[in-house]
Amino acid sequence: MQPRQDSLHPFPAKMNQDFANVRDASRLLGQIGTESIDEVLLDLAKTTEANAESLLEANALDLQQMDMEDPRYDRLQLTKARLQDIANDLRHVAELPSPLGKVLRHNILPNGLELTRVSVPFGVIGIIFEARPNVCFDCFALCLKAGSACILKGGSDAEHSCRAIVDIIHEVLNRHGLPSDTAMLLTSHEDTDRLLTAQGLVDLIIPRGSSSLIEYVRDKARVPVIETGAGVVHCYIDRAADLEKAKAIVLNAKTRRVSVCNALDCLIVHRDSLFDLREICRPLLEKGVVIEADEDAYSALLGDDINIIRASETSFGTEFLSLRMAIKTVASIDEAIAHIQKYGSGHSESIVTEDAKAASRFLNSVDAACVYHNAPTSFTDGAQFGLGAEIGISTQKLHARGPMALEEITTYKWIIRGNGQTRK
Repeated sequence: MQPRQDSLHPFPAKMNQDFANVRDASRLLGQIGTESIDEVLLDLAKTTEANAESLLEANALDLQQMDMEDPRYDRLQLTKARLQDIANDLRHVAELPSPLGKVLRHNILPNGLELTRVSVPFGVIGIIFEARPNVCFDCFALCLKAGSACILKGGSDAEHSCRAIVDIIHEVLNRHGLPSDTAMLLTSHEDTDRLLTAQGLVDLIIPRGSSSLIEYVRDKARVPVIETGAGVVHCYIDRAADLEKAKAIVLNAKTRRVSVCNALDCLIVHRDSLFDLREICRPLLEKGVVIEADEDAYSALLGDDINIIRASETSFGTEFLSLRMAIKTVASIDEAIAHIQKYGSGHSESIVTEDAKAASRFLNSVDAACVYHNAPTSFTDGAQFGLGAEIGISTQKLHARGPMALEEITTYKWIIRGNGQTRK
């Protein structure tokens, strides 16, 4: 019988034979022990270090095509230090316990049936991302450790880098007798649409990138999707905030790496703390941060610094991904929470206060994947949470939320053992 061709299956079966090969590779992974998988990851770490120069050369070809002022430039760039961090993360993932075969629930029914719920691989996971070639390493390592094959679709901005990385991954896989189809790289826009509609061949899609990418995947996908949404991030300076803590937290959240999704976008200040605002913002201005301040904050900051401007309608709810930040003044913690609920993306939010009741109210009321008290949102990261590398930050509530690592990219099945019981 020929496969049905209709609106649910817009691509002929022969065009998806490569995806079928990835599916077959994923089934082979179930026969490989954890020790063998860890050996692959350790070898990949070593091989990455040995091939650092060639990886940087490939990355340089991508960087030549992008303006250094583009916020994506920092995400795209690989350095020797970053490659070393990647190698260290690969070793860390190898050291983590396997997420597979865990008994999640066990019960014996009155009729004697024994029920066990155990963690198992998804099978084939597709990851669509933009100008971040390190995602190739992170996603391959986590998928392999979790027993799944991966299909990687990077942005055209990172094509040379991704090709070089996946070539190294294939080299290591072949050296250990594993099929290259355990990790596949896609390059064309048509490939993206094939991936999104590959029902029966791909088990899960995880997009990483801009809100426009997330929206495109959500609209086009017929394969289940876990969204890793944009990070419109806030920090609320309460009336009972410690000034020195506030300065350090805001500076770190905003300027550590401006192009990442956990970077601060909007500083919310209680009206009673406006007298501290100049001191809080001084280190930011020294770093070249442009501040878009509402009228109260603008008046408190008024000076001759050209980087202080009046906020506009688009200042709030914007993920800047650059040396730019908005400031909103509020009269109460309730108003701060309401502002976050209106403009936030459910990613990461923070409060700076010495008032335990205010902190508790904020932590319990703010609806986001990660909510902080007296700490910067820059810690929203799988490695920082002790999860190893991460496959993304989920801002939705179904299945996974926050940094997604090994446990979040497994599913489960029920195993039922009986002794001839029948149902009435």
